[in-house]
Amino acid sequence: MLNLQQVEYILFDWDNTLAESRTCLVTTVNEILKKYNLADWEHQKAKRDPNLSFRDNFPNVFGKELAQQAYQEYAELYKKNVVHMLTTFPKVKETLEFLKAQGKKIVILTNKDRKLLDFELPLLFDKSLFDRIVAGHEAPKDKPYPEQAWFALKDWLEPKDFSPEKVWVVGDSDMDSDCALAAKAYPIRIGNSIWGNLKTLPSGVLHFSSFEEFFNTLQNLAN
Repeated sequence: MLNLQQVEYILFDWDNTLAESRTCLVTTVNEILKKYNLADWEHQKAKRDPNLSFRDNFPNVFGKELAQQAYQEYAELYKKNVVHMLTTFPKVKETLEFLKAQGKKIVILTNKDRKLLDFELPLLFDKSLFDRIVAGHEAPKDKPYPEQAWFALKDWLEPKDFSPEKVWVVGDSDMDSDCALAAKAYPIRIGNSIWGNLKTLPSGVLHFSSFEEFFNTLQNLAN
C-alpha cells in the first residue's frame, strides 16, 4: 500500500513511462532494418534479451560486426524523428509537479543512451523537475539489477537502508519491477510494457492502468 508521507525517493523509468517514445523507436528501427535488408521489428524483437537495453540488444538483431554501426545510424535518425514524434501521457507532468511540491526527490532511472535522453528530455519537461538522472551504462549494472537504483540514490541513501516505504520505482516493464524488488524498493507498474501486453505480475507489484489513475491516487493520499 502506498504511503505518501513516508516515501522520500521516487525513481521513474523514461521510455513508455514518462515519455511515449515507442512510436519513434519502432518507426526509426524499422527504417534501419530495411536499410540492412532485415525483417521489420515485429519479426526481430523475439531475438531480444529481456535483461538488456534496446541499445545492448543490437548485436542480437544486427550481428556483432554491424551492431555498432547500425546503432549509430539508428541514433542519428532517432534524433531527427523524435522532434516530431515524442509525446507524454495524460497527467505525467502534473504528477511530477505534485510530487515535487510534496518535497520528494524525483529521479529518472533508464537504460537509455544518455545522448538520446539528453536530446529528447527538454522536448517534454523542464530538467529542473528532476533531482538526478541516471542513464544506461552509468551505474555498475543497469536495470533489472538493483545496482542502478542504488547508484541513483548514492549520497542520499545507502543500499542497506532501502525499503518499499522510502523508495518507489515506477515503470512499465518487468525490468523496472525486477530492479525495484531486488533493490528492496516498492515496484509500481503503469500501463503495459513497450515489449508486450501485461501478464501476471510478481507478488508485491502495484499496477495502475494509466498515469491518470496513479495521479488521482496520489492526490487522494494527500487529502
